[in-house]
Amino acid sequence: MRDTDDINGYLDSVPDHDASQIGSAPKPVGRRFPSPPEQEPGQVAATPYEWCDPTKIKPREWVYGRSIQRGHLRAVVAQGAAGKTILSVGEALAMVTGRNLLGQEVPDGPKRVWLWNLEDDREELSRIIQAACKHWDIGPRDLDGRLFVDSALDGAILKLATSTPVAGLVINRPLVTALTDEMKARKIDYLHVDPFVSSHAANESDNMEIDAIAKEWALVAKNAKAAIGVAHHVSKAGAAEATALSARGAVALVNACRSVLTLNRMSEDEAKRYGIEEDRRRRYFRTYDDKNNRAPPSDASDWFQMVSVWLGNGTDNDGDSMGVVTPWTPPDAFDGVTTDDLRRVQALIAGGEYKEHPQSKPWAGGAVADVLGLSVDQKQDRARIGNILKTWVENGALKRVQRRDPDRREDRWYIEVGEPPLWSAPVKLSGRADRGSQDALGRPAPTAPL
Repeated sequence: MRDTDDINGYLDSVPDHDASQIGSAPKPVGRRFPSPPEQEPGQVAATPYEWCDPTKIKPREWVYGRSIQRGHLRAVVAQGAAGKTILSVGEALAMVTGRNLLGQEVPDGPKRVWLWNLEDDREELSRIIQAACKHWDIGPRDLDGRLFVDSALDGAILKLATSTPVAGLVINRPLVTALTDEMKARKIDYLHVDPFVSSHAANESDNMEIDAIAKEWALVAKNAKAAIGVAHHVSKAGAAEATALSARGAVALVNACRSVLTLNRMSEDEAKRYGIEEDRRRRYFRTYDDKNNRAPPSDASDWFQMVSVWLGNGTDNDGDSMGVVTPWTPPDAFDGVTTDDLRRVQALIAGGEYKEHPQSKPWAGGAVADVLGLSVDQKQDRARIGNILKTWVENGALKRVQRRDPDRREDRWYIEVGEPPLWSAPVKLSGRADRGSQDALGRPAPTAPL
């Protein structure tokens, strides 16, 4: 009967209401709903654009490379244990020292960086930091008081917002003020929070709540004249390949960020392509700015390798072994290969019966191995040979032909000579070249003969 009472109570507030239309219950004295307050008519005015000299517009202020910008929010999205924390330490040390440790320049010299970790204690963070310092030969004078480290596990709690069914979303205003003031007082250039989900107690799947929290972080960055980064995990659905859209929870976080750096471990296919053994594959990962609307998009990922550094803190051995991030460049299959090499491979293939499949004999890769001095039995060489053959088939220097195998009496794919090389000058192939127009080696075609 509660529902009937509520309905009758509401209808009692409506003029000319006949309660008999809602059943036979007597008309109660219900809660009256007040009329909405009258609002003053709003005033909206469009602001005319004022023409300005483009050379006088203030340039963007970059803190690190072209991904961390002062006054803006950045997210680092990855699977668990993919390398987010050790990458953030490597970036922090690069900024603090002003050195290009990971392939990114530090504009205008050393920066002041604050690492606030909400998962690891300070002792574990010290292991990670000191291992990186040992690897990069960084001493206390190189830091010069510019690195700040806090951990929630040691009492440095960070809850920017909370949400309850009764109160809804509540921003921790005293914390926001204190955080902004401290960053300004310490002249912090970059604050990195790891992970984002631990920096609030709201519904991470609620776009409205996450949008409010993310924009609050962005406001802190703007008011403190600093950059802020947040580490974030992917959802289960995005565990195979981390992208900006596979970030866990509401998409509002990604939308509020100016840059979203994604981390992905080396896949099995990538390991085969580069000739990396399976037991070493997990030491490699790549990063890509999947939402960089403040700088031109990159046409390739940046690769990193995790190397082991012994701290020397053991009593009878080297103690703890810690991972340190270092830049890594995938091997270029065409490094040192010339068009003369291609001609020699074509000559061998023209004089024989070479099959396409690597398990067939004779395999076309054998001709490549003979010319380049490689081994078809060595995994890294075999991967390189496969990449070279694939490229030469794609650009027409070689071609696939299906015909009868006289030994097996069935159709098989063979490799035959295609088009001859266009130029003879030995030029190194760039693995990140635009392949819209290529020569026989897979290189971009020049505008004039070499």
